[in-house]
Amino acid sequence: MESYSTIIKREAIRCGFDFCGISKAEFLEEEAPRLEKWLHQGMSGKMQYMENYFDLRLDPRKLVPGAKSVISLMLNYYPSSAKATGGEASPKISKYAYGKDYHFVIKSKVKELINVLNEKIGEINGRVFVDSAPVLDRAWAAKSGLGWIGKNSMLINPKAGSFYFLAELIVDIELEADGPIKDYCGTCTRCMDACPTQAIVGPKIVDGSKCISYFTIELKENMPEEMKGKLNGWMFGCDVCQDVCPWNRFSHPHSTEELQANPAILNLTKKDWEEITEDVFKNTFKGSPLQRAGYKGIKRNLGYL
Repeated sequence: MESYSTIIKREAIRCGFDFCGISKAEFLEEEAPRLEKWLHQGMSGKMQYMENYFDLRLDPRKLVPGAKSVISLMLNYYPSSAKATGGEASPKISKYAYGKDYHFVIKSKVKELINVLNEKIGEINGRVFVDSAPVLDRAWAAKSGLGWIGKNSMLINPKAGSFYFLAELIVDIELEADGPIKDYCGTCTRCMDACPTQAIVGPKIVDGSKCISYFTIELKENMPEEMKGKLNGWMFGCDVCQDVCPWNRFSHPHSTEELQANPAILNLTKKDWEEITEDVFKNTFKGSPLQRAGYKGIKRNLGYL
C-alpha cells in the first residue's frame, strides 16, 4: 500500500509542480536566532511586516492549529525567452515577473492538489501559503530536502537551480518526513562578489535594506538620492545573484502557460516605459507582479536607472 507521502508527491507533480518535499511541523530552532539577529540589525529596512508575528514565523503549529506536517512545493519560473542584458533600450525586470502573478497561479494548482488528496486520502485540514503569510518558505523547503540555502539566501535545488516559486501546504496529518540535504556552495562566492549594492553581507545573510529588489519593489516612499544610477539597469527586482550562480546552469524553461512572458515586458524600450500612461500600464499589466510596484513606483525607478 502506498504511503500518504508517496501519494502526495506523485499528485503534486501531476498538478504541475516540479518538486515536493515533506517535513514535520515543529519549531524552527536554528532559524530563530538568525531571524532575530537579522531584524535587530535593521536588515528588513522599511518592511515593517517582517517584524510582525515573530512566533508564528517560527512555529507552524501556532499559525495552523493542529498542524502535523508541512508540504513544500516548487514551481519553475525560468522563462523560455530570458530577457537580454537590458540597458538603455530595455530596463531589466526580474524573471519571476514576466507572466501572471504567481500567487494566483500557484493557489489554483494547490487547490487542485487538495481536491485530489481529499479523494485519495480523505479529508485533509490545513492552509495554503504562497508568500502571503508569516511562513519561512525557504527554511521549510530546505528542511524537506528540496535544496539548500545558498550564500545569496536563495533555495538551490541541485538538479534545477534556484529560479523557483515556493509554496507550503500545512496540514493536520502525520506524514513521512524527508530530511535536509548537504550544502554544495563550497567556497564559491560568485553571488556575493557580483551583487551590485553589496547587499549580501555574509554567507546566507542579505541586508534587505541594500537590495535592489527592496528598492524597486518593497520601498514605497522616495528612493534615497544616493541610489541614483546604482540600480544596474534594474527597473523591477534583480536577478544578479541568481544569474551568476553556477547551479543555475541547470535551469530550464518552465511549461506553465500562465507564467509565459507578457510580450510587452520583452518589447518595451526605456523610452516606451517613460512615456507609458497610467491607464495603459494598468490595462497592459493587469494581474502582473509589476502591479506590486505600481505605476508610480515604476516611474520612480526609471528615474534612478
